[in-house]
Amino acid sequence: MKPVIVTDPPRADLEQVTRLADYGVATVHEALGRSGLLGPGLRPIQDGVRVGGTAVTALCWPGDNLMIHAAVEQCREGDVLVVTTTSPCQDGLFGELFATALRHRGVRGLVTTTGVRDVTDLRALGFPVWSAAISAQGTVKATAGAVNVPVAIGGQLIRPGDAILADDDGVLRVRREDVLTGLDAAKARLEKEAAAREAFATGQLGLDRYGLREKLEALGVRYLTAEEYEKEQA
Repeated sequence: MKPVIVTDPPRADLEQVTRLADYGVATVHEALGRSGLLGPGLRPIQDGVRVGGTAVTALCWPGDNLMIHAAVEQCREGDVLVVTTTSPCQDGLFGELFATALRHRGVRGLVTTTGVRDVTDLRALGFPVWSAAISAQGTVKATAGAVNVPVAIGGQLIRPGDAILADDDGVLRVRREDVLTGLDAAKARLEKEAAAREAFATGQLGLDRYGLREKLEALGVRYLTAEEYEKEQA
């Protein structure tokens, strides 16, 4: 890893990212072919919060938050700070003081594969966080890393300026060039779900709506009475 701070990465259109976030992580994830999800290990420290913003990335060494300090300077209105480390680390790299500085700059939230601390204060500030752990373990500021370089989380490559969506269902990366496509696909997905919801509310079964009876039959699934099943098990 080369120690570097990139100061001017291209960013997705913020207004479009904000509208995309309104659809929610699950809907956009499905609409874009089930791609971009950063995995189940990143969980919100708050409930009922949905954000969307453009990624500023920080790659740190384990137990060292020097590059988060450097990343704060590169953040601007509408960004989401994305932090990971060169090897696994659950120390509390981020806390209330960082959140105070980021909120002043209009940053919409934090996504980190590390731990966070000062959780009560973060909730009181209303600063949204998705993290892999909560830990009071302190850190040092000693080792150079990188800011605004591509990082990998949960098998997904996140480039600075990509769209980051986050809510109670998890965190999603949408490539900056796919945001407009995502808006169209998410709208179509939402309309499809609304039609299905109305059908289910009137008693229709998914087996019939989605043609799943035929699939069960093709897979060799049979319907048996309890008596028939017991005879076959004898």
